Order: sequence, then structure tokens, then C-alpha cells
Amino acid sequence: MGQRILGKLFPLWGLIAVWISGCISSGQMIADGASSLMKEVASAVNRQSDVALVRQGLPSYLMLLDGLIQKYPENPDLLLAGAQVCGSYAALLEEEDRAVALYARSRQYALRALERHPALKGFQGAPLEAFQNNLRGLGKKDVPLLFGAGSAWGGWIAHAGDGVEAMAELPWVEALMEQVLQVDPDYYYGGAHLFKGILLSARPEQYGGNLTKAREHFQEARRIGQGKFLMTEVYYAQYYARQRLDRDLFETTLKKVLATPPDQDPDLTLVNTLARQKAGALLEQTDEFF
Repeated sequence: MGQRILGKLFPLWGLIAVWISGCISSGQMIADGASSLMKEVASAVNRQSDVALVRQGLPSYLMLLDGLIQKYPENPDLLLAGAQVCGSYAALLEEEDRAVALYARSRQYALRALERHPALKGFQGAPLEAFQNNLRGLGKKDVPLLFGAGSAWGGWIAHAGDGVEAMAELPWVEALMEQVLQVDPDYYYGGAHLFKGILLSARPEQYGGNLTKAREHFQEARRIGQGKFLMTEVYYAQYYARQRLDRDLFETTLKKVLATPPDQDPDLTLVNTLARQKAGALLEQTDEFF
């Protein structure tokens, strides 16, 4: 499976700055007031419907995070937040060269965050099986790290070019998401189910693709999200409906997204605004797809 297909697998994660606010703790290593400030900034980003304004504002947020990471390089919360902001900004950029560099930085921060977990220390360079075994000992409290790092890592893989080296890291991302499914499948609107649905839809059958299982994961994500997280509907149409050549399902699902106010849940305003934009663009391509 080449990068051209893999590029389809991680469209969601890089677009989201919406759950950054949950990843900064008030740990002892953070400078006084920094944690509170970061949460407030993230909350403001989440509730913003002006995508251009967010694109312009994220660099300042990222520079602040970079400075804090330099001062507290061992803090996993800051490293994870840095990974997420880099990936979010990269996804919003129109300049491909800059985006690629940001995805690489996002991956670097994500790996460093994983390394700071006692159970995963030294995982880089170790066998995949050892990594999977160590993950099985992690629980619900570790899910923000596993999901966040997996998302950032996957974003890099999808934009790393055609090298087999990047492709070889995909099983590690799958292992992270599988553990999320095991211990907290409802996390972030069923995000791990959505990951699996996209993966199983986009992969050819000879590489493990399975539309029946893909539909099951999409349906779980839809059930968990209860219509609040519009990206689930967008990717259900884009990947599952298209692979099934179901034009009616494709159009009906996307039109429903366009009919839903992006601020029905204020904390999802940004990601739902992006979902509506994507739904409109996909509908314009309906005749090309079918």
C-alpha cells in the first residue's frame, strides 16, 4: 500500500486543535499560570468559526508552546500539546513545504511524549511486539497520550512522501489506536473507531481492507458522537460510501452535514466549520466519484 493510499488514512487528526485543551495539566513543572493560559487559548480556538483567523493565530500559540517545551523538555503534557498544535497548523497551511516540516516536528514531539511514559521508555528501536505488550498495561488515564500521539504520528506518515521507511511505522500507530479501543472506545467522540473505519475503507482487501468491519466502526463512532462531531459524517461519506459506490448515501450524509449548524456544540465550532467546508467540496465532486 503506497503513500498515495495512506494519505487518505489520517485526514482528521491534523485538522483538529479542538482537544488540545484537555492535554495540559497543572503539573508542578509548568510555570505558574501557563497551564491555565494554554487551556483558555485552546478553548477560544475551539469556539472559533473563522478558519483564516485561526490559521493566522496558531503560529503565536505554537511559539509559546515551543518556548515552554525548551524550558520544560521533560514535560509530556507540553510535548503532546506541541505535537497537536504542529499537526493542526500544518493541516491548515496552504504551503506544502512548510506543512511537511511541521508534520515532522509534530511526530518528533509525539515520540518524545511517549518516551516519557514509564511503561514506554526506550520503545524506539525495540520490536513492535514489545511495544504492543507494554501498551496492554496502560489504562484509561493514558488514553489522551495514546490517541494524541497516534494522531500526530499518523499525520506525519501520511505526508512523509513515498518512502517505505515512513510506511513501516504505521503498525505502531495502529497499536496505539487499538489500545484506545480496548480501554476507552468512546474517547473523543469515538475517534479510534473513526480511525479504524477510515483505515479499513481506504485499504485494499489484500492489505487488510474490509468494508463490513469499516461500517461497524463508523457506526460506532456515529453512535458515540450523537451527531455532534460532523467530521465523522464527512468521512463516512468520503470513505465508506464512496468505496461502496453508494451515491445516495454519499449525498444524503453530506447534505445533512451542511444542514447542521457548526456551533450546535460551541466547543466543536472550529472542527465542524471545517467539516462543513469539506462536505461542500466533496459534494461538488459527486459526478467525478460516481
